Amino acid sequence: MSGGLPQARFVTERLVEFQHCDPAGIVFYPRYFEMLNSIIEEWFAARNNLPFREMHGPARRGVPTVQLSITFKAPSRLGDILRFELEVRKVGGSSVDLTTRCTEDGELRFSCDQTLVFMDLDTGRPKRWTDDLRARLTSQMTTQTEPEPAHDR
Repeated sequence: MSGGLPQARFVTERLVEFQHCDPAGIVFYPRYFEMLNSIIEEWFAARNNLPFREMHGPARRGVPTVQLSITFKAPSRLGDILRFELEVRKVGGSSVDLTTRCTEDGELRFSCDQTLVFMDLDTGRPKRWTDDLRARLTSQMTTQTEPEPAHDR
């Protein structure tokens, strides 16, 4: 990370490819979940200095989704360039609440709220964020609030 705090929103784009589409020519909805996972992976590497290869390898940590709510507004088609905007809403003891909006040329395609939990891959149990990672996550919150006490998720 270069000097200063990161921008609140993480923005990236994805091209809708043939592999994403169903026979009707629109994005088959499970492909959106794969795109979301890819964006989370990109965000952890770019903004949180924790690439998945390190997180899941030597660090023996993971960030599974434990809650997901998505609202689809319009279909996406082959060749569309989708813009994803990820926002950190809340940082808990071992969890983070995110909102991701997907648009194409300004039109909302879907919005998603999800909760990730930082976990120990060896025990399968939640693990508190490291101080460094907590600082990175909270610096990206769209509304700065105090972190939750240690007893939360």
